[in-house]
Amino acid sequence: MQPVDQPFPGLSGLRVIVTGGTRGIGAGIAQGFLRSGAQVIVCARSEPESLPAADGRTATFTRADVRDPEQAQRLIATGADQFGGVDVVISNAGGSPPVPAATASPRFHAKVIELNLIAPLHVAQAANAVMQEQPDGGSIVMIGSVSGTRPSPGTAAYGAAKAGLHHLAASLAVEWAPKVRVNAIAAGPVATESAGAAHYADVGGADAVAGTVPLGRLATPDDVADACLFLASPLAGYVSGAALLLHGGGEWPAFLARQM
Repeated sequence: MQPVDQPFPGLSGLRVIVTGGTRGIGAGIAQGFLRSGAQVIVCARSEPESLPAADGRTATFTRADVRDPEQAQRLIATGADQFGGVDVVISNAGGSPPVPAATASPRFHAKVIELNLIAPLHVAQAANAVMQEQPDGGSIVMIGSVSGTRPSPGTAAYGAAKAGLHHLAASLAVEWAPKVRVNAIAAGPVATESAGAAHYADVGGADAVAGTVPLGRLATPDDVADACLFLASPLAGYVSGAALLLHGGGEWPAFLARQM
């Protein structure tokens, strides 16, 4: 067999939107699609100094706060107008600072859930309306977290929202089939510019966190990008409603430390 130009064939020319795609994981995802020959729009609440670029290709930017349903709809409409359609949407915008649940304000909890669960639903609704009218439909990938699969002390509302996001993807996959595939990625800790030494200072630093992962390292934005590329590619044509665990094997069971 002749080797393919890209590890995941069928991505060249795809029309892709990445929310929160100007830095960190989102920028890595955008660069992965650019390397694969896709056309990419990224959005954020403010325009960055530079945009994701790879192999001589650069993403375009649209300002959008996806917590606002009208702005989420306008984002998808911009992609459809600019590209003539939308093939792939990656809902990456999200996150939460650590705050004890006992003292966090009701407004804080509401905002965390709005960003990490309700906003992806707004974006998905708008994307589905476009994709259902396209001959080849489309693919939606929601960036979840292992915080939604295990206890999430210190970020309880975030973990609950991500658990809901995984369930949302599974439910939409059923409602919107067969035209639109919907999947989630349950990502473990990812090394980004915002998840450096200060982010993990309270737990011994990034190296200490990496030591709890069986593969011995944190994930990188490229790892998340590769998972997105797979789920968007024809190789995942029968994958829908899945929550792909991307966590390097998870965490070493605590009882093993007592045996050493």
